[in-house]
Amino acid sequence: MYAADAISKIVVVATLSHRVVHVVDGLLMLRVLRNSGAAFSIGTSMTIVFTLIAVGVIVFILRTSRQLRSLPWAITLGLLLGGATGNLTDRLLRSPGLLRGDVVDWIELPHWPVFNVADSAIVCGGVLAVLLAAGGYRLDGTREGYGGPRGPRPGPHSHRERGNRPPGPVDGGAPPGPVDRGLPPGPDDGRPPAGQADGGRPGQAQEWGSTAGDSRA
Repeated sequence: MYAADAISKIVVVATLSHRVVHVVDGLLMLRVLRNSGAAFSIGTSMTIVFTLIAVGVIVFILRTSRQLRSLPWAITLGLLLGGATGNLTDRLLRSPGLLRGDVVDWIELPHWPVFNVADSAIVCGGVLAVLLAAGGYRLDGTREGYGGPRGPRPGPHSHRERGNRPPGPVDGGAPPGPVDRGLPPGPDDGRPPAGQADGGRPGQAQEWGSTAGDSRA
């Protein structure tokens, strides 16, 4: 954008300084106009102030670009930077002097101030910046309300849906054993039957039970 603005100014100054070109009759004209103010000939008596503002804008954009991760914002800041740099070059290099140079404007529309490519870039960049900020888009590429890391979505067995249900194989816990269901331990529990854990022989508990029953009889 800066190159387009600089080249167009050099061409129009060399060819249109003393004449007006009607590109589209009544709609678009080309003529050279020296502007000591801001974009669209605003504030013609504040040349130095606008020069310092342009320097501040350029420095701010360059510092902000270090955290830039968004393509829309890259385009926006590129337009603003190119426009501000293009007009600042005129302030520094053109007459009547340093920081007070007149900006070359050369595009004229009906009922609209004469402007140049840099002015168009500044206006388009400003509009895009407002739209992106209103939409919640950030410089780092995230969007307000959507920029946080997204964790896994809760599945059908989330804690809220499980409630107080005991953990099962789907939940990552062990299935309830016979002891949890109120049944005596058996061979399927992975534990030895009663009496075998004490070093006794299988069926010893049954022998003691039958002996006690015979004595009661």
